[in-house]
Amino acid sequence: MSCEHLVCAACSGPVEQARCPVCREARARVHHPTTHGIPPVMIVILVTAAAVLLWILGRLAALV
Repeated sequence: MSCEHLVCAACSGPVEQARCPVCREARARVHHPTTHGIPPVMIVILVTAAAVLLWILGRLAALV
């Protein structure tokens, strides 16, 4: 995602120019995601895969 086409609701200026604190915060969120560069969908996939793996290991342990 890019901030070059976003318009700030507070100052009506382009977000890429960061004229006000709202613009600066929006630009920081776009360029520095809180998930350390991992897309949220990937996090969901990894958690789901871990849960399935634990379930399979539990079923295997119950058979032994």
